[in-house]
Amino acid sequence: MRQAGRYLPEYNEVRGKASFLEVCKTPELAAEVTFQPLRRFPLDAAIIFSDILVPVEAMGVGLDFAPGPKLERKITTAHDVEGLKVPDPVSDMGFVGDAIRAFKAEKPDFPLLGFAGAPFTLASYMVEGTTSKNFVETKAWMFQNPKRARALLSKIRDVIADHLVAQVEAGAAAVQIFDSWAGILGRDDYLTFGLPYIVPIIERVKKTGAPVILFAKGAHSSFPELAQSGADALAVDWTTPMDVAHRMTKGQVALQGNLDPVALFGPAERVEREVQRIFTEAKDVEGHVFNLGHGILPKTPVENVDVLVDAVRRMGKKSAP
Repeated sequence: MRQAGRYLPEYNEVRGKASFLEVCKTPELAAEVTFQPLRRFPLDAAIIFSDILVPVEAMGVGLDFAPGPKLERKITTAHDVEGLKVPDPVSDMGFVGDAIRAFKAEKPDFPLLGFAGAPFTLASYMVEGTTSKNFVETKAWMFQNPKRARALLSKIRDVIADHLVAQVEAGAAAVQIFDSWAGILGRDDYLTFGLPYIVPIIERVKKTGAPVILFAKGAHSSFPELAQSGADALAVDWTTPMDVAHRMTKGQVALQGNLDPVALFGPAERVEREVQRIFTEAKDVEGHVFNLGHGILPKTPVENVDVLVDAVRRMGKKSAP
């Protein structure tokens, strides 16, 4: 869950010399940033440094971060959707695979995750042109133009499937799909505009033999369907207890999560207490992977991440893959 980033001084040193997109697009820098948290903490896996909007730019929509994401234009008309490019994952986004290969060259046996954004989340950025609090434009556009929405989601689906397969071929041991804005949709709408476009991506990736983790943030009511998506694991945000997620998914998938990232701003005792609570809630979950319930935040005290990792190693147990 965003292991590297602005909470690490060494990351800020790299960013002082290159923009966010330059880091993403320079394999040596992306690999270096991926290594940074591993040098500090005894973690069990890494996630390659990139961004979910990289494929959007490759589809022909200019992108900038100032500091948040801003697209050069919105995709709303049928002409806009038809004009989107279906990029080649190697020639147009090959820097992601190159970063994975650079990492694996130095740590060939260390598990590295690849990732991508889910179609609905990427479509939301493309319709809004940036992020949003309530995504009124996205939802209204989809409700008013369902056929056009399906065309956009289908095109993104194919791009993301190719992108993830390319990451596995480059050396990623597993991949994670981030549907960051899934929670803005009601259950019926998510099962119309969200999950159906993820399932074919999972099917494509699973043919490579790589496991797939699915994170549909806020889509609690759809846990039963998410568990039947074909994903090997579901990431759970901090608003759903692990035992509740386990009951809703009926043990069909492994579960990942789910510490509130803001808990890392509290005293060390609170961090340890939260770790113990999560392990207690997940005691019956086969294949529980401890993680945050969303990305680590920029001003997180580094010393509290140390406390977290130490607590997990003391209180948790490591079993066979």
